[in-house]
Amino acid sequence: MTTKDATMAEIVTYESSGEIARIGIDDGKHNVMTDHVLASLHQALDQAEQQARAVVLSGREGIFSAGFDLQVFARGDPEEIYATMRLGAELAFRVFSFPLPVVVACTGHAYPMGAFLLMASDYSQGVDSAFRIGLNEVAIGIAVPVFAVELARATLAPNYADRILTGDLLDPREALAAGYLDRLVREGVIHTAAETKAREFAALAPAAYRLTKSRVRAAAADRIRQAIDVEITVDNYRRLLALRDETR
Repeated sequence: MTTKDATMAEIVTYESSGEIARIGIDDGKHNVMTDHVLASLHQALDQAEQQARAVVLSGREGIFSAGFDLQVFARGDPEEIYATMRLGAELAFRVFSFPLPVVVACTGHAYPMGAFLLMASDYSQGVDSAFRIGLNEVAIGIAVPVFAVELARATLAPNYADRILTGDLLDPREALAAGYLDRLVREGVIHTAAETKAREFAALAPAAYRLTKSRVRAAAADRIRQAIDVEITVDNYRRLLALRDETR
């Protein structure tokens, strides 16, 4: 039986068939992580948790996600920045600790918040082509949030985790070495390959997988949870914006 949900304004789509839930992101442009998209992804995960045994998350051809909506930061409203960052941080944390396996089909470029989801997933496959992946906040004048630093420490090779200091963006082969990706595939087979991997995960005993995942990721999950709760507050963004204004 296949079920589809088209209530997410066609940007985030959800389909479940058998044991696999497929969540797609396609805004027709750059797959920017607006509040609407982030909230819709949370909603899709709600459905998947009730209906599936594994999840495939994919972007549109040529791009997985260009990351957060930078207009939010440009407007300088601390409450708006808080709302966006909280939705994104909670989504990354949720994928990292999700009781079901999450396989990402990285269909192209992946910048924060897209790269956060690659790191948080259980398995990520990327297209072996001319795409860029990574955490480029410092390169555009934004400090990497603490929860993302903790996520990088938990999932990336140590020498690559340090490269977030300079906002490096990596090609897919470097991203594979770094740990953003677990496998590279040809562009025409990315969705098939991701679904095949998801079915392998779905064949595992759900309770055993869920408990083992929670044990393996427990220490990192605690650090990420604490970082979100301490750093991502309205008051903190008020302070940061005031400091920015003082130094202009």
